[in-house]
Amino acid sequence: MSKQPTIGKVIITGAGPGDPDLITVKAVNHLQKAEVVLTDRLVSDEILKRYVSPEAKVIYVGKQCRKGNSTPQEEINELIVEYAKQGKYVVRLKGGDVSIFSNVLDEYETLIANNIPYEVVPGITAASGAAAYAGIPLTARGHSTAVRILTYYKSEIVSDEYWKDLATTSDTLVFYMSAETLDKAVNKLMQFGIGKDKHIAVIEQATTPLQNVYAANVYDYFKKISGQNFVSPSLVIIGKVAALHEQYSWIANSGSKEYYFKPVTPFENKITKPNQLKNVSRA
Repeated sequence: MSKQPTIGKVIITGAGPGDPDLITVKAVNHLQKAEVVLTDRLVSDEILKRYVSPEAKVIYVGKQCRKGNSTPQEEINELIVEYAKQGKYVVRLKGGDVSIFSNVLDEYETLIANNIPYEVVPGITAASGAAAYAGIPLTARGHSTAVRILTYYKSEIVSDEYWKDLATTSDTLVFYMSAETLDKAVNKLMQFGIGKDKHIAVIEQATTPLQNVYAANVYDYFKKISGQNFVSPSLVIIGKVAALHEQYSWIANSGSKEYYFKPVTPFENKITKPNQLKNVSRA
């Protein structure tokens, strides 16, 4: 009788928001056993250097909002299946947490359709990391009792009715992938009467040595913040809590516009080894 091929296993795990120390022990344990790592753009090279075996294949499958060079999800799915069906121990490494603005559902469906065993390991999402490293509590007594995680990378995805709700809520608003449309977002919130006690903080390359925070009252945004060319990734926090940055910030701005995470290029998907990665200073 012919021997049936051994199916490997896939671990879908979050790498945290940038600082290579903000990765879970469980994720590290899986990375140390991995034979293949499919890594997103927003994963520190230092994580790959520290925790991945030099014998493992590291395949870059980066995505970047509105960038045509991003790796199609279909290609990522195919790579997951290809290596798992070779019997490999595959780690699908995602920036932040696996369940926040991630195409993880497509990957779940692919794994189920191909009868591939898998495990999911959560990570620290950018909202938690950025808020902590900017000295901003996402909820605080007298400021906010709830958080909304949103994106506004395309202007048509948020209706005027919803903008009105966002403008009048006391919830903290956290916008991912929205730096390039931020002027429009602030205009909408002002159009629908956002309170004058609301502040905005844009955290650029949060939790990395290149972090910068730009903060102001929402109604001072166009005078103090608008016009910045924010380095990706940048996360936006809007609400009463954002005013607390000035009092409780504990990290000085780097003042740098250097990229901590390399931008997506046409040469993505290059297979490499962790010991071939460039030197990156620890966060």
